[in-house]
Amino acid sequence: MDDSSTPVTQSGPDRTTSSWADVDAHLEHSIVRPDDQFAEVQRRAQEASMPGIEVSSGTGKLLGLLTEISGARRVLEVGTLAGFSTLWMARAVGEDGEVVTCESEPAHADVARTNLDAAGVGDRVDIRVGAAEQTLEQLVEEFRGGDGAAFDLVFLDADKAGNPRYLQLALQMARPGTVIVGDNVVRDGAVLDADSSDPDIRGIRQFLQDQGDDPWLEATAVQTVGAKGWDGFSLAVVREPAS
Repeated sequence: MDDSSTPVTQSGPDRTTSSWADVDAHLEHSIVRPDDQFAEVQRRAQEASMPGIEVSSGTGKLLGLLTEISGARRVLEVGTLAGFSTLWMARAVGEDGEVVTCESEPAHADVARTNLDAAGVGDRVDIRVGAAEQTLEQLVEEFRGGDGAAFDLVFLDADKAGNPRYLQLALQMARPGTVIVGDNVVRDGAVLDADSSDPDIRGIRQFLQDQGDDPWLEATAVQTVGAKGWDGFSLAVVREPAS
């Protein structure tokens, strides 16, 4: 008879950062299977001396699958970098879809444009260059003016200090059913530090709290480990307003 109150001792290899990376590599080879275009994105980013902070292949494919599962045809991304995650989502929206992605660094946007054009999805990606808050405010103005439909999926992966504001602005361009994903919400456990002076940690904590408090959002957050260490992501869906 199963006794769920009895702790289960796990056997197997040591749980170390090295083994997390090995598991990531195994999963990438066995099930994720990114094609050569993604390796080209990473190669061009390295040649341009860009920071290697793009999402993992597993996370990138998760974004693509979430885009496909939700039927998203219009995606908003905050934080383009070299276009690695952008490419996963641009493929998933299909030929008639659109990804609007915000990047603060012009040099990064240039690399992303090269990558996306080379991958054959450049015509469905609108790269907006400039500070994320100002870019999102402009997008809100365009949306209110009737230029563009609501976004079906939002991926926030820029500076974490700005996440609360980015969430506020994104929600103004959302609809019931819009999916919102926030990356890097655990930060090696630093999210627990309520007294942190780090603006990114403070931003993450407020971002998570805001999602939990918002009656129009149903949200969760999941811890992850892998080649990029101990982190996690949040996932939310916009609900119908209460009648």
